[in-house]
Amino acid sequence: MELLTQLNKAIVFVEENIDCDLTLADVSKATTYSKFHFCQLFNYIAGMPLSEYIRKRKLSLAAMELQGSDIKIMDLAVKYGYDSADSFTRAFTKQHGVTPSVARRSGTTLKIFPTMTFQIKIEGVQGMNWRIEEKEAFKVVGIYRRFASDDTDSIAGFWREKMEDGSIQKLCQQVGGRNPMGICGHINNDANDFLYMIGLYADDNTDTTGLTTITAPASTWAVFRSEEFKENQYGGEIPKLFNCAFKEWLPTSGYEKIEGSGEDIYDMEMYECNGAGKYYEEVWLSVVKK
Repeated sequence: MELLTQLNKAIVFVEENIDCDLTLADVSKATTYSKFHFCQLFNYIAGMPLSEYIRKRKLSLAAMELQGSDIKIMDLAVKYGYDSADSFTRAFTKQHGVTPSVARRSGTTLKIFPTMTFQIKIEGVQGMNWRIEEKEAFKVVGIYRRFASDDTDSIAGFWREKMEDGSIQKLCQQVGGRNPMGICGHINNDANDFLYMIGLYADDNTDTTGLTTITAPASTWAVFRSEEFKENQYGGEIPKLFNCAFKEWLPTSGYEKIEGSGEDIYDMEMYECNGAGKYYEEVWLSVVKK
């Protein structure tokens, strides 16, 4: 499986360069993925950000060195990228529950995180609602912001901000139509950020005054749908859907996720009503058959 192969390449690169000041850009270059695409894949499949995994591995190796050598704590701090013994001690204590000095004592229990390996795991505990859709090119208009490649957590705050200041309500009044959707736009592989838009479908008659317009090319989409619920949660099910898509469906589906070029749309989050007072959410991934 190519996806798992690329992620395992990244892990090998991390282990071979663990005493360096590794960045998302450094690690993603060991794969065929852009920074944002790699960040998405790693977060959802590993269940943690790359930065957290690297930190846990460094502190695990540091703990083993403390118990197996006479290395000075300050030297160990510098080796694993900490600028002071105090900052190293705080991070070490947070992970292991004891200070580096205490960790040296025989019989001290430490929390070690082993090297991660990605492989297929068949779970099948819960069903997954998904479908493949072919969609012609379309336009969306809305409010957008750029986020750092590893800053997907701030998107929820973007929604809250635009709900509270009335921007989303104004968007819906101006454009009309369905509930707004979240859209990720692709930025080239060397960029440090990605585009995220709160938008609506548009046509040639849409009033786009003061709004940003993006055109999405024709594409095949893998669509993952939540169960229905009574009140609109605006994103409450989205993380679960992305997790299922990346972790369970994509590795064995026979499809690859498209990264696109320029500012193509390649991820969408839909917030919909079924017409009977119940809501559901969907994640749309632009894919291509392998």
